[in-house]
Amino acid sequence: MTTGHRITVERSEDHVRVVHGGQVIADSTRPLVLRETGYPARYYLPPQDVRTDLLIPSETTTHCPFKGDASYWSLPDGPEDAVWAYSEPKEAVADIKDHYCFYETEVVDDR
Repeated sequence: MTTGHRITVERSEDHVRVVHGGQVIADSTRPLVLRETGYPARYYLPPQDVRTDLLIPSETTTHCPFKGDASYWSLPDGPEDAVWAYSEPKEAVADIKDHYCFYETEVVDDR
């Protein structure tokens, strides 16, 4: 039996933090979690919860047939292309529009 590709976006109550070089780059208690067949769950953080002033724009772009075209940013002193966002995502994942996703995130247990 073959299963098809599935992608969902949900609001999460997790507290997500991104720390790089001892500096908090992002801290959110209102992330979106995107789950996609064959990939780990990814947190998408609203721009208000991200230190965008610390992100270094990259020339890298990628295309996903399910999400759309992504733009990338690097973190100070690397790694490169560690952050991405979709400015015009596909309708099925429209909620992630302009939210930032990081390869490395930490879920903070503050319950």
